[in-house]
Amino acid sequence: MTFDPGQLGQPKQELAVLLRELRKRAGLTGDRLARRCNMSQSKVSRIENGKVQPSLLDLERILRAVVAPPEVIEDVIALARLANTEWQDLRSLRRRGLEKKQTELAALESSSTEFRFFLLSMITGLLSTPDYVRASLAHSPADVTKTIARKLERQEVLYDTTKRFTFLLTEQAVRWPLLPAAAMALQIDRLASLTHLTNVKLGVIPMAGYKPMAPMDTFTVYDNTLATVENTTGVVVLRDPRDIEMHLELFSTLEGYALFGQEARALLTSWSAAYRS
Repeated sequence: MTFDPGQLGQPKQELAVLLRELRKRAGLTGDRLARRCNMSQSKVSRIENGKVQPSLLDLERILRAVVAPPEVIEDVIALARLANTEWQDLRSLRRRGLEKKQTELAALESSSTEFRFFLLSMITGLLSTPDYVRASLAHSPADVTKTIARKLERQEVLYDTTKRFTFLLTEQAVRWPLLPAAAMALQIDRLASLTHLTNVKLGVIPMAGYKPMAPMDTFTVYDNTLATVENTTGVVVLRDPRDIEMHLELFSTLEGYALFGQEARALLTSWSAAYRS
């Protein structure tokens, strides 16, 4: 099954219809299927109506109960993966108002406790100075005044010691000259200062050295249950456990390339000094 961002809203309903058809072909009522799967009849009904997204365990139970053939199982799993994927294109986000996206992110940060950020080419808003935030939005055609304010407000979450943050920044992300030299030095100084927060683990991945894994995108994992992957045109939101696990494994590999603590601060200080000179 191919990935088409324009069709990402459809698989949820397609999955529901397919599961309903499989039950009927097996000659089972909703109640009998529910008993075989050890779930309530109302849950089966909500799954078949597309009102509830089945978990992988739910799908395994249903597919076993209807004795689905291997090729059908493959289609169901592919649909389930797409049903757990959401595409948010940048143009639509701008039409809605970028500040609304900031409100959604703030809600996600409020409800989550563990965060893993991999930053490939830019510094995320949570770590940015006001100048960097403004520069990152400079090419937006809309008024971004509210968006800038919301981005800066969101930084307060870093000081909530009930939450744990791990940031991995490539050398390119830190040193890309989005600002004039003096302002870039201040931005890098901010990164160094944040390494002292007890609930923040900030690592820097230098260009030097052998690194056989080459990441393709910026991504964030929230509480091992949701991941967002960013590119130039938008954001992919992933909820499928297999996709989450893949990004956790990638993050663990990249974390092994990073410098932390005093080593990270020494590197950041040298880069800041280079901008000042």
